[in-house]
Amino acid sequence: MATIEITYRDALRRALQDAMRADESVIVIGEEVGAYGGAYGVTKDLIGEFGPDRLIDTPISEAAIVGVAIGAAMTGLRPVAELMYVDFLGLVMDQLANQAAKIRYMFGGQIGVPMVLRTQGGTGRSAGAQHSQSLEGWILHTPGLRLAMPATAQDAYHLLRHSLTLPDPVVFIEHKSLYTRRETADLQSPDALWGKAIVRREGRHATLVTYSRMVHVALEAAERLAARDVALEVIDLRTLNPLDMATVIASVERTSRALVVSEGPLTGGVAAELAARISEECFDYLEDPVIRIAGEDIPVPVAPDLESASIPTAELIATTVLRMLRR
Repeated sequence: MATIEITYRDALRRALQDAMRADESVIVIGEEVGAYGGAYGVTKDLIGEFGPDRLIDTPISEAAIVGVAIGAAMTGLRPVAELMYVDFLGLVMDQLANQAAKIRYMFGGQIGVPMVLRTQGGTGRSAGAQHSQSLEGWILHTPGLRLAMPATAQDAYHLLRHSLTLPDPVVFIEHKSLYTRRETADLQSPDALWGKAIVRREGRHATLVTYSRMVHVALEAAERLAARDVALEVIDLRTLNPLDMATVIASVERTSRALVVSEGPLTGGVAAELAARISEECFDYLEDPVIRIAGEDIPVPVAPDLESASIPTAELIATTVLRMLRR
């Protein structure tokens, strides 16, 4: 069958399994990725097929994990390095931002770093301020790093498979609240090519641009707005580098209004960059200023009620759209 029922987690596992079967240079390296099967179960049982030479358990040293992956990538392997939490980026930013992102440039294009850094971020498990952040803005700010943030099981599979064909480093951020989400997915054909956004819901009154888990929150808001005769167009960016502004611009030209939704902090974040780009490139079409809806500028609370109140909700999005439309 062309489509199957699969969870986000299992789609990622299937992507790794298929890539490792197709290419013996693909290895996985990280804490507990082998015998334990990964902190979130993505590499469960893979060691039985590929063994400890390709599912490599490491000491608790994120800097060592990424450093070794960079060296392995430069010398012929395609490593998938796993960080248990995106919050640990602070421990690897020298290796990632000063080395992996710059080696092709520093070597005059003679060598690259074909590696994938898999990690997870976002809220939803009351994991506290040090394990619940959305730090994709750090990656987006660094030239030389590709950035994928899939919202669906189908994209989780296809974006990861494509990431393992690229000549440069890819940071692949999975949302912790999506792992158990079960969907119908086509593992033969992607929704869109790498670097292309997709319109998840068509509409005429306003364009909402988002990515990762917020795609599903935005679609819920669009359902609520439909009951008020408001048609909200929802765009899933899928990758933030490359960033498909052409799809966004075409939508805003039709709707004349735009909102950007991100779980990351409001100030200086991805939402700010997207809003600025839309304002610059769609200025002649906008009826209203671009609105940002993003996470609060606070450390993420551990209390479930406070945690959920610190990020955008479907109710907040719907209310904001109605105010924008003066309804």
